[in-house]
Amino acid sequence: MIGVYLRVSTTDQNTSSQKAEIEKYLNSNGIVSDSVTWYEDQETGTTLKRPAFERLQADIFAGKIKTVIVWKLDRLSRNLRDGVNVLADWAEKGLKIVVVTQQLELNGVIGRTIAALLLGLAEIEHGHIKERQKAGIAAAKARGAYKGRQPGTRKASPERARELADKGNKPAEIAAALGISPRTVMRYLA
Repeated sequence: MIGVYLRVSTTDQNTSSQKAEIEKYLNSNGIVSDSVTWYEDQETGTTLKRPAFERLQADIFAGKIKTVIVWKLDRLSRNLRDGVNVLADWAEKGLKIVVVTQQLELNGVIGRTIAALLLGLAEIEHGHIKERQKAGIAAAKARGAYKGRQPGTRKASPERARELADKGNKPAEIAAALGISPRTVMRYLA
């Protein structure tokens, strides 16, 4: 069985471009959709605590998944240590990892080494993004143009999240309905 993992960082992004590339790969390699399970997160890559990723991990360690396909390696993790540990665990299970955009099939020692290098570059890229963001905020503050989120404001109402939960909706469904992350939903429901 094949597991396809997709991830975007925020709920206002979508995975359609990742999905299109992976579907093209699947079709060109004669892989039928019956043999594929899709896992999709709208969470930051700096943590491994993501609902779909955790389901993927559980399926891998239960022996249900033998190949993982990702659009780009940084979809797994933006943290070098976490990414390398995940890949090492998967390698021990004999898993094949396919990275579509980087045209890589990672297995064995060389595959793990290449993966570690790419994950390191992803972590550096993430650091640069944060630095540019911080510099942009500092420049906006200096011009008096930065307001930021006002204290006490929320993207959605915790009360509405609780109402939807009481009606039997799952956190991912509540997150999609309110336009917030599942992590925020969990915080509202705690």
